[in-house]
Amino acid sequence: MNETVTLPFPKLKSGGGRPDGEGSQQVQLDPNVKIGNAKVFAIYGKGGIGKSTTSSNLSAAFSKMGKRVLQIGCDPKHDSTFTLTKKMLPTVIDILETVDFHAEELRPEDFVFEGYNGVMCVEAGGPPAGTGCGGYVVGQTVKLLKEHHLLEDTDVVIFDVLGDVVCGGFAAPLQHADRAMIITANDFDSIFAMNRIVQAIGAKAKNYNVRLGGVIANRSAATDQIDKYNARTGLKLAAHFPDLDVIRRSRLKKSTIFEMEDSPALAAVQKEYMRLAASLWLGPDPLPAVPLKDRDIFDLLGFD
Repeated sequence: MNETVTLPFPKLKSGGGRPDGEGSQQVQLDPNVKIGNAKVFAIYGKGGIGKSTTSSNLSAAFSKMGKRVLQIGCDPKHDSTFTLTKKMLPTVIDILETVDFHAEELRPEDFVFEGYNGVMCVEAGGPPAGTGCGGYVVGQTVKLLKEHHLLEDTDVVIFDVLGDVVCGGFAAPLQHADRAMIITANDFDSIFAMNRIVQAIGAKAKNYNVRLGGVIANRSAATDQIDKYNARTGLKLAAHFPDLDVIRRSRLKKSTIFEMEDSPALAAVQKEYMRLAASLWLGPDPLPAVPLKDRDIFDLLGFD
């Protein structure tokens, strides 16, 4: 007879001591578990928009600046870091399950792996489908990293977060981040998702240090629709990566764009990533963006 195994995911708390908004449900992370002195960026955007590719190339760019970088993938697919490590890493949740969730039995090498140019890589994973909460997964991952003193020598932490899900669980990285970056394409669906993420970041900013850092246009020849939205809400474009075949092929080859064969188009992309990393390291001004109502987005976007 098959046994039902219940993983120790906590229940969501509604409201509570630090509510993020009326009717919000959220995971309350341990306030004593903080990342420390590293600059922390949370990368959000519509599902399939290229968050993992962008996060990994940004991590590589920071590493080429001489920074000590940690990338944390927050998706059950656990493919955030495979262009950095050339393989699919086991997730923190999978590894915890092997030791019956006795975290004290784990060693750093069980869940932290070195990738391209020294970037350290962790795949947090996620709860089984339809159960648990992604916020717990993020919290456990950061707690493990702290317990093993793996954040003390880190300059930059990048959270690559699942899709455009902005529930209390997958908004949990915002509780650790200094700046949230949104990746979007120059189309309605991507911008609609971006607007929802702006709402989530605004809610978290009421009680945490996270602020909007800017928009990264990806897989887009033009940015006219993004520009319309930014002008209305107060957002700014931080970087622009066109829909180039060399970027697509880098993902297929399990490589960062810094490992691909030289070409003028590739050189321009590499330069843009290095410029973005340098800008983020200096600290972009926080953007007090105001999200739009759904109806207003329909009215705003499109050709005149």
